Amino acid sequence: MDTPLILIIVLILLLFFSGFSSGSETGMMASNKVKLRNLSKKSKGAKRALNLLQRPDILLSAILVGNNFANILASSIVTLLVIDYFGGNVLLGSVILTIVILIFSEITPKTIASVYPEKFAEKSSWVLKKLIFIFNPIISFTNLISSKILASLNINPKDSAENDNLNTEELRTLLQDHGDLIPTQSRMMLSSILDLEDLTVEDIMVANSEIVGIDVTSDIEEAKLIISSSFYSRLPVYEGSIDKIIGILHLKDAHHFIENFKNTQEHLSEPYYVSQSTKLSRQLKEFQILDKNIGLVVDEYGEIEGLISIEDIFQEIVGKFDVNNNSMEIQTINKSTVQVDANIKVRDLNKKLNWELPESGAKTLNGLIIDYLEDIPQNKLCIQIDNYSMEIIELEDNSISKLKISKNK
Repeated sequence: MDTPLILIIVLILLLFFSGFSSGSETGMMASNKVKLRNLSKKSKGAKRALNLLQRPDILLSAILVGNNFANILASSIVTLLVIDYFGGNVLLGSVILTIVILIFSEITPKTIASVYPEKFAEKSSWVLKKLIFIFNPIISFTNLISSKILASLNINPKDSAENDNLNTEELRTLLQDHGDLIPTQSRMMLSSILDLEDLTVEDIMVANSEIVGIDVTSDIEEAKLIISSSFYSRLPVYEGSIDKIIGILHLKDAHHFIENFKNTQEHLSEPYYVSQSTKLSRQLKEFQILDKNIGLVVDEYGEIEGLISIEDIFQEIVGKFDVNNNSMEIQTINKSTVQVDANIKVRDLNKKLNWELPESGAKTLNGLIIDYLEDIPQNKLCIQIDNYSMEIIELEDNSISKLKISKNK
């Protein structure tokens, strides 16, 4: 075989190896480690790739040593060819080689690897592991010097593994960015679970004035009606007002409770109190540990502010059920205007309409307007809060009952 032909074959092999090295670098570094972990359950290649990524300094050293070795040797072969057979025009050879390397050994393989990073990493991991073994002396020497420089900059290559850990906000962003790959309902539930870390009991509790319970000072027929129409499995029992709580009734004991309506204590469990500032994630765990389903929410002074049940937390995760005709809380007038019940939670309204009314203060629209006015409105009026125009259209018992809200463009 002629010497030029041999040199050309070797050159093609070197360019192929250079392309493989470039693609491997992009594929390994751009691969999603979550996907690789999932693939590693069935693929040895993916498992090897994950192990290699534990030490990116060693991996990059092997790839770059191989890539530079191939490119330098290819450059030497091209120089020999142009000197012996193309009139010694080294500059022309360098230009041609640069273009060939850019197209076939850099841009093309790196583009392919960036489109299919996990597949490229999985397939190339076996060769890369062999390269690390072959170039081990050179890698050890270069890494020794590199590690000294990194140490002076207070950088530890092993810390790269910590980049895989995502916080709550990053997980939420991941859900939003990859929403098309996850069913809408599942995405909403996952997002709601993440919200449990940020929300407090106060954010979702049933306010004191809205607590549905049994007043032992009322007649028995009213108690029967409340029990038969209750969505919750447990109801508070009180005397006169919720501040005089007697206990909690489980609906399975409702029959015995009604039969002994004037002697209720033996059928009730002790009330369980929770702080309004408790995080929902912690409160859910407390319900599980203590085997409780309902808690009375108290403020810093021990005053009852509301009620929270395990059903309320589950609804926060899976969404509300229209058992109490909650869909009537919001009535659409036009694209940017709605009529709402003033007792609706600001957060619920924001979620349903994708609005951004302030949630940091009062939890209901009624409270939001009262806080804004610093007074209880006595007449119908219009106000502007941020980018939202609000018109009070109905007042009842020193409280706002109906509102019309428009989002300004």
